[in-house]
Amino acid sequence: MFKSVKTSLLAAVLVGSAIIANAQKKISQGTVVYGVEYSLPAEQAAMAAQLPKEQKVKFNGNVLRIDMQQGPATIGILQDFVDKKGLMLIDVPMAQIQYAVKMSKEDVEKAEASAPKLSDFKATGEKQKVGNYNAEKYTYKDDKGGAYELWASNEVELPTGFAGDQFKEIKGALVKYTTFQNGLKVTLTIKNILEDKVGPFSLEVPSGYELKTMQEIMAMQGGGQ
Repeated sequence: MFKSVKTSLLAAVLVGSAIIANAQKKISQGTVVYGVEYSLPAEQAAMAAQLPKEQKVKFNGNVLRIDMQQGPATIGILQDFVDKKGLMLIDVPMAQIQYAVKMSKEDVEKAEASAPKLSDFKATGEKQKVGNYNAEKYTYKDDKGGAYELWASNEVELPTGFAGDQFKEIKGALVKYTTFQNGLKVTLTIKNILEDKVGPFSLEVPSGYELKTMQEIMAMQGGGQ
């Protein structure tokens, strides 16, 4: 009888350990699919219909890649979110154009500095399922007087820094949160996390791409001086 009790206890411990291991699954490469919502001023509300409602972020280790379509151009953005370096690839097949723009650590940090500063992260204890993940609610604010909430889950672990330095205080993967992209306030909600083989990604300029500066690209678009 005692032996049976010990066996049952051991089995329970092993099963419990398996559940914990599964609950804290660490993913080092794959694809995160987000639903995207935009908060725009009333005068820009019509723009929201033209913006993508979904964003796929591929990652391998500390390097992520986002691909998007803008008219005839395919744009790939790669960033090492630890070393804070990046590369933008612009491909316009119909015009036989391939441009590459390197982003230094200084460039990335300058862009980050222009965004509102987030602080005062507080766990509320409120729990809710977001997509496939059980999550806890946090509140936070920015230095412009804005107040926000996010949901973080301990059931999956993404690479440290994946969501950006401003969220490094949060334990767990952010499954729903509000942040700023290119000056726009966006709310990202995870629809799926795919643990698939992607990359490895390189920040070296691929063969066939002509190196340009961001100022040169903006001038081509009529945004330069």
